[in-house]
Amino acid sequence: MNEKLRVLVRMDLDGAKAHVKVQGHVTVQNLNGLYGVVQRAGSLASGLSLELDVTRAQTDSDAMGELRAFAKSHHSPVHVDPRQRDYQISLLTKNTAVSAALSPVLAA
Repeated sequence: MNEKLRVLVRMDLDGAKAHVKVQGHVTVQNLNGLYGVVQRAGSLASGLSLELDVTRAQTDSDAMGELRAFAKSHHSPVHVDPRQRDYQISLLTKNTAVSAALSPVLAA
């Protein structure tokens, strides 16, 4: 598995949402770089909704725990962002992608 992260930031034309797609191996050691990308993407427009997609990444359990805490609290860790800026962020994982794909089937 490649230890490097490949990150693609895509912004919707209306400027309301940015998608941050991650590939590679997400570890606790490289999360600071990923947080930096999310911060820069969040600064593109005020009130921007961010979707962090790790469905194509191998994610260590500790790193996934930190990402889930980030998505739940809407704040990156204090050592990354001492000002504790509020992010409108959602986390897309392999499990959420599967449950989202099953939702229309279950609703029918």
